[in-house]
Amino acid sequence: MTRLANDPREFAREMTEGFVAANGAYVRAVEGGVVRAAGPTPGTVALVIGGGSGHYPAFAGLVGPGMAAGAAMGNIFASPAAAHVESVARAAERGAGVLLSYGNYAGDVLNFDEAQRALRADGIACETVVVTDDVSSAPAEQAHLRRGIAGDLVVFKCAGAAAEEGRPLAEVVRVARHANARTRTLGVAFDGCTLPGADAPLFTVPAGRMGLGMGVHGEPGIAEVTMPSADGLAEMLVGGLLAEVPAGVGPVEGARVVPILNGLGSVKYEEMFVVYRRVAQLLAARGLEVVDPHVGEFCTSFDMAGVSLTLFWPDDELARLWAAPTDTPAYRRVGVVVPPMAPAASAEATAPARAAAPVTASAPSADVPSADGADPADNGALRARRARAADAASPASRRLAERVVVVLEAVAAAIEGAEDELGRLDAVAGDGDHGIGMRRGSGAALEAARETAALGAGAGTVLDRAGAAWAREAGGTSGALWGSLLRAVAEAVGDDGAPGPGTVADAVAAASARVQERGGARVGDKTMVDALVPYEQVLAAELATGATVAAACRAAARAAADAAAATADLVARVGRARPHAERSRGTPDPGARSLAVVAAAVAEAVARPGMGGGSRHG
Repeated sequence: MTRLANDPREFAREMTEGFVAANGAYVRAVEGGVVRAAGPTPGTVALVIGGGSGHYPAFAGLVGPGMAAGAAMGNIFASPAAAHVESVARAAERGAGVLLSYGNYAGDVLNFDEAQRALRADGIACETVVVTDDVSSAPAEQAHLRRGIAGDLVVFKCAGAAAEEGRPLAEVVRVARHANARTRTLGVAFDGCTLPGADAPLFTVPAGRMGLGMGVHGEPGIAEVTMPSADGLAEMLVGGLLAEVPAGVGPVEGARVVPILNGLGSVKYEEMFVVYRRVAQLLAARGLEVVDPHVGEFCTSFDMAGVSLTLFWPDDELARLWAAPTDTPAYRRVGVVVPPMAPAASAEATAPARAAAPVTASAPSADVPSADGADPADNGALRARRARAADAASPASRRLAERVVVVLEAVAAAIEGAEDELGRLDAVAGDGDHGIGMRRGSGAALEAARETAALGAGAGTVLDRAGAAWAREAGGTSGALWGSLLRAVAEAVGDDGAPGPGTVADAVAAASARVQERGGARVGDKTMVDALVPYEQVLAAELATGATVAAACRAAARAAADAAAATADLVARVGRARPHAERSRGTPDPGARSLAVVAAAVAEAVARPGMGGGSRHG
């Protein structure tokens, strides 16, 4: 458990401040993360990595010459917001483009992809390679769905070395994909981790048992097995990984492999050395050439008790990049020598990555954040832009903006009251931070709405700023989706006049479509969409029959609540809970439940005297 903390809500921020203070020779703070103190060499590709905090030394500890140019840092186990990824990338970029690389988790994909769209729209070359080394999270034929865990180190190290050599962006991308395709990881957990301020771990493992195939965000294993001895664990890990040797390696006998035994937070080095003793014996018995073994902490899960084993199968090119010098706060390499393979075993040294490599993120689209939406700082220029927006707002829209603030007050209060419940639901098959993220996002949205309304802005602008703040401060999947939802409503409502029933229905329909487009989920996948779509449909039907806005919102909220409860019968098909699909059965989806909480709060607020809910206009 976390014993040394102040306000748990400030833990990640205070941790980052301390990290920068302790490593000022290596890094400097920027909005959303850190970049190299001296900056990368001009004209070289900037490798920007990142993810949630709680994984040290990933990700900030890997920023420095020979590795990453910057790291975007989210809250504990929550992906960084798109605006923060963009901020770090802009600070790190040195004229040769940006490579974004991170573990393959839904929230990270949403936020890093949005940042990539914004960077590309501004003329900055940007590509993405996601890490997919966790063999337990999807079968080999669906390798693109796998999570990224300790294999992050391999991809970041090889890509960083290629960037340091001055290779162009396309070459650095190829190297990163190739390294990912040559890396496999399997992990186990003996007990769960406890988030700052929590009084219980995210999951527990019964005495004498072990979770097999855990994630690094507090997710439990995909199966429980009897706790083995140290030798038994080594045999289980090595056997599981040797069952899936990457394409192109050739015969196992005589192949070169880099083993990485990674501690997840609470297992002592001495214990890991006992395990590695047997790992080394098993690899040697299979005729493998073991080079440059690593034993230590490289990608943790806060204070989780567990370990993972990574097998990296380098060819000559990757071996040279792996051994290249690097100097970061947590990882230093000087004078490492990895001998070349025999010619017959290195035919793939310069071959392009295979089809199993992760796909680069999508090309720029119309869903690019506005300049101030991506601006991480609330500075004077932003205030001036908001003031200009206020000048364009109609009196009716300004009055509606005041009502929007009241609604967001009700939403923030309702989410705060449901925070613990949402966290418990999320801990069943996820990382338990959904309530924290929703509280943080709704609170930031309310603050931004109050400030923007006070400047005299219209309802559309207030909703847009609220959505940007929600996405920026919450991070994670829910932050990105709720930010998109509010901004889609803002586009439909605008700043001119009060919306009629048709506009209200169209705004919610647009928001629902935006969430489905960005998140890729559909009804039945066990996500917030399962509650959002019934809400949208019932609201539109009620308004079409002439119901008041308040009555329509009440009916839609009931439909959302019923639909959220019904998700207990579903299994997760997308998102972080997907690898734990069966474990999620019997528990409502936290995203659907939080949408129902918001819907009920909106209905209650709209029905208050003076809110206009008794009419057919919002």
